[in-house]
Amino acid sequence: MFKARIKADVLREVITVVGTLVEEVKLNISSDGLSLRAVDPAHVAMVELVLKAGAFEELKATACEIGVDIDKFREMLKLARAGSVLRLSHDEDKNKLVVTIDNLTRRMSLVDTAGMSDPKVPNVNLPAKVRVKTEELNQGIRASESISDHIALIATADMFELSAEGETDSVSLKLPKDLLEALECKDTVKSLFSLDYFSNMVKSVGNAPSVTLNLGTDYPVRIEFDLAGGEGYVKYLLAPRIEND
Repeated sequence: MFKARIKADVLREVITVVGTLVEEVKLNISSDGLSLRAVDPAHVAMVELVLKAGAFEELKATACEIGVDIDKFREMLKLARAGSVLRLSHDEDKNKLVVTIDNLTRRMSLVDTAGMSDPKVPNVNLPAKVRVKTEELNQGIRASESISDHIALIATADMFELSAEGETDSVSLKLPKDLLEALECKDTVKSLFSLDYFSNMVKSVGNAPSVTLNLGTDYPVRIEFDLAGGEGYVKYLLAPRIEND
């Protein structure tokens, strides 16, 4: 059983985060809230998202899982007015998700979850942790997009740097420790990543004022931020590009 009321803005945050990597996803629902894990088709990145019961206006649910098409939710959310609250319910007899906005109702066919597994989150020990303002990170990304298709993330005991190098030009965003919200790093670490993936992940942050980056040398980056006003959180994991010597 699943019945809920949720603000359109909150659901839009969820769809933006998940739609960055996949077109379909399995939602695990209970009275505690909603959770999901998904890996992109290229197996380069994964996302873990948790939305607590407090993020909903109302939530009544027994443990269940439903598979949803991200584009169908996007279409519905385009119809939502400012401040709209969506009503969601699972029609178990017909296996459809019933979504109502104001006086408009759509009955969505669900995706078969039989082939959808819950990917395991790799247990990666990342020695550096940086918490940076979202606007600073976005500025560095925008500057890099005309330079290269990949970026380097570097952390030292005193600084965080985002840099991109092209055939003729280069760009670097350097933030000393006093301009960061947090920095935990003993030894210098550096990894190279696809700018396209990293950019899309950071752009999905939305209203979160800061982003936490967990780094290691030639290790994945773990990107963490809150959503739904702190009633939920997101963790992305992005594999590195290994430079050839």
